[in-house]
Amino acid sequence: MLASLSARILCLGALVIAALASFAAILVDSAEQAGKAVQWVNHSSAVIERTQMALSQLRSAESGSRGYIFTHVPSFATTSEEGATNADENIKRVVTMTHDNPPQYARAQELANLISQRAAMLRQSVEQGRRGDFRIAQARIAGDEGRELMDAITVRARSFLDNERALQASRSDAVNERLRWSEGLALGGAGLVALLVAIGFLLLMRGINRPLAAMRRVMTDMGQGRRSARIVEAMGSREFTHLAQSYNDMADRLERAVADQLSSETQLQEANAELQRNSETLRQRGEVIEMLGGMAHRMQAARTDDELAQIIRVFVPRVLPGIAGALYAHNNSRNLLIPIAGWGGAETDAEGFAPGQCWALRRGQSHFLREVGSDIVCSHTSPDEIYHCEPLLAGGEVIGVLYLHGTVEEETRFRLTVLAENIASALVNHRLQRSLREQTIRDPLTGLFNRRYMEETLTLEIARATRSGVPLSVVMCDIDHFKRFNDEFGHDAGDAVLQAVAAELKKQFRSGDVICRFGGEEFTIIAPGTTATVLQDRVEQVRNAVGEVNVRLKGRTLGLISMSFGIASWSSGMDPNGEGLIQAADIALYQAKREGRNRVIVNEAGE
Repeated sequence: MLASLSARILCLGALVIAALASFAAILVDSAEQAGKAVQWVNHSSAVIERTQMALSQLRSAESGSRGYIFTHVPSFATTSEEGATNADENIKRVVTMTHDNPPQYARAQELANLISQRAAMLRQSVEQGRRGDFRIAQARIAGDEGRELMDAITVRARSFLDNERALQASRSDAVNERLRWSEGLALGGAGLVALLVAIGFLLLMRGINRPLAAMRRVMTDMGQGRRSARIVEAMGSREFTHLAQSYNDMADRLERAVADQLSSETQLQEANAELQRNSETLRQRGEVIEMLGGMAHRMQAARTDDELAQIIRVFVPRVLPGIAGALYAHNNSRNLLIPIAGWGGAETDAEGFAPGQCWALRRGQSHFLREVGSDIVCSHTSPDEIYHCEPLLAGGEVIGVLYLHGTVEEETRFRLTVLAENIASALVNHRLQRSLREQTIRDPLTGLFNRRYMEETLTLEIARATRSGVPLSVVMCDIDHFKRFNDEFGHDAGDAVLQAVAAELKKQFRSGDVICRFGGEEFTIIAPGTTATVLQDRVEQVRNAVGEVNVRLKGRTLGLISMSFGIASWSSGMDPNGEGLIQAADIALYQAKREGRNRVIVNEAGE
């Protein structure tokens, strides 16, 4: 059995595998133990993180409660309630997470009770404020009961967290000890396996080098012209014995082939010439593919039709030198082939042409005229013109057409085919990118920009206003008594009113203003380069125009529409992300609501 080189390798492999399996089993067990220890460390980290989160949320609730009681702003009340609820939920989760540790479990329960009491006090203060008892709520906040309770929470939380951190540290030490033991085991096992492999390979190399030396000697003799040289030594293994026999057979055939060398020399020269021609063709195709790769990469990165056209004008004349032409892309909404780019002096019809006017698109394959009268002429070309139309299709759908002046020779067909595939793929990708971009920034019902786009744009405009010092204003508005339309006429009526208002806003505001649907019946307009005072007159015109809108649905008139508007201008003291500016406009909007709706209010203070 060991006479075979394969058998020796298998024996060596079996020994190595057995050694590796043994060490792997030990390492797996060690890894499992370390993994469990790491889980406990992570568990402690989660307990600490959630406890700190609960404390932070409780403080946020306390700040929100005070803000509401002293400022009467409803958003503070919402913040307080959300913070109290979240703090309550998180500390209860901490109690559940410490169930495996009785001392910590007891501390967590005590802390949870204190937080629940404080959260209840905060909710009670907010509720008193909503009932209008702000003085009672302020007196309650000024009392010592809440402060003492928060001090107790702080003390209990510090004790709880200190104990949990100590437990986490002891667990981390256990993990490190396990890892050090595993590292030592891995190093020792690796050394043993390396020793086995080295011994095995030394034995294998000895069995390989001797027959290789014999074969090198014979090959050297053969190279020096001794065509009768053969391998006669014992090879020491079955594989090298077969190899020596094969070599001897090859040498016999080579000796016979040399005798026929003169008669076959012409055939070899012809084959070499054919190989050179094929090599040149492959080289040219490689250059074309490389050029098309660069073109495809740029087309995939193009964001506008102008960029795409520029890439086409630069690269297509290099791929198809000496051939003028144009690229037409299919416009789905108009069902026309519209010119994207032309090169080589080719003239294009700016209005485009219908798909049915091109025989290449109707047949789904190339259509060309090599001489006048040789085939049917596409109606979008001249009757006496020599041309070539290459359809651009994807999944059976018309993407566009390549229109080329003159004749496309057979050796150029490869270039044209690959070029058409690349351009079709780029046009599909370009169309998809544009569609996806519109979907991500547009509200599907009104066609206005959505809230996400508004927030991004507002941040950019604030940065621009900061750099240049130009004014920036924001309008917050909503439809008065919008619920009435849904209640009386149904949600279809509400959608119709939103669409009508959106259309009127787009008509009345400047093209440079960014009109967005903020949410529900609320809209936001970003007006760069305009102060709130100047913008007020324009918004009054918009308000009047909206009041004249008459919406009909299924033959019924939905009634008059009115809107309330709040305007604010950005100042350097506001947040750079736009939250302060939106809030200032929102405060003006609420003032307009309180004063009777259907009016425009400017927040002069910006607060």
